[in-house]
Amino acid sequence: MQGAIYPSLKDRTVLVTGGGSGIGEAIVRQFIGQGARVGFIDIDLTASEQLLSDLGAQARVHFEHADLRDIGALRRAVAGIRETLGPVTILVNNAARDDRHAIEDVTPEFWDERIAVNLKHQFFSAQAVAPDMKQAGGGSIVNIGSVSWVIGQGNMPCYTTAKSAVQGLTRALARDLGPHNIRVNSILPGWIMTRRQQDLWLTPEGVAELMQRQCLKRKLLPDDIARVVLFFAADDSGACTNQSHIVDGGWV
Repeated sequence: MQGAIYPSLKDRTVLVTGGGSGIGEAIVRQFIGQGARVGFIDIDLTASEQLLSDLGAQARVHFEHADLRDIGALRRAVAGIRETLGPVTILVNNAARDDRHAIEDVTPEFWDERIAVNLKHQFFSAQAVAPDMKQAGGGSIVNIGSVSWVIGQGNMPCYTTAKSAVQGLTRALARDLGPHNIRVNSILPGWIMTRRQQDLWLTPEGVAELMQRQCLKRKLLPDDIARVVLFFAADDSGACTNQSHIVDGGWV
């Protein structure tokens, strides 16, 4: 289904972290559909190469293979995207992993790794592209959070802690970067039916509970998030910054 067209996104250089599959893949596809140049970073080589194949040779897209827990690798990947597609003026901090874990099983090393994969790279990605945005006279950063911490979801305390911190990071960056006309917002998805969610976590009991709690009685899909990302990236949301927008079908 074709959504809104945002003329201000045409020919912009966009960076999407975790863009090879799931919500990130939908975001990449939506920006390509807007006529943007899209660079994405992902650790999953197979999924990313499949996406490149699907998009075809005509798409202005560039993939950098990197582990975002390695900040040096992240910085090199951003530099590769900049060199290929031009200065980045839209950043979507999407990469994350919601692996379940019990309190008793968490070690200091696991804690640090979960923060690295779900939070730390968001700051350093923003740091890496901020000079591009300042030079361009502005830009938009969209951080992907989660409603998991809002509803008090259990069985993944490291993940929910990291995702709650995305809201604080969003507000801090919005304040510091605002004088440069750089907007920073976050989106908090509900339960989005990616392939990973369906393969690992989805059960008939879980779906029944979700349909009981959501105001909208349908499953949410990656494009439901991607289309909201487009709005916050485009000039149409030019007065919006320092905000966290929930997209969960009325679950919260």
